[in-house]
Amino acid sequence: MSAGGFSKDNCLNTYKWGENCDGWTFVDTDAMSVKQELMPPGTAEVMHYHEKATQFFFILKGTAIFNIDGAVKVLTEHQGIEVLPGQKHRISNHSQADLEFTLYSHPSTKNDRINVE
Repeated sequence: MSAGGFSKDNCLNTYKWGENCDGWTFVDTDAMSVKQELMPPGTAEVMHYHEKATQFFFILKGTAIFNIDGAVKVLTEHQGIEVLPGQKHRISNHSQADLEFTLYSHPSTKNDRINVE
């Protein structure tokens, strides 16, 4: 960790994903990953699952709609949700504002993603 802590300004790497979404990686080891991601209005991830990784999403800004094994959950700022290995899931931003969240995965999702759509 840097002396000032982690931020989007000093992250390991930045990346684009999905439909013009942004991501920042703070920790990326085989044991875990910690990321922050931003989804513009009207964007959605594809349905997928992980065989090994447990994930925890924590909403920083906006409203997220999760579909987890067919159940729909709506989360707003300062709420979180856990997704277990094998659970088919996706996150969507149906609002008119940006959605920003942190994502913790244990172990890392490297080579552990199966798309179902």
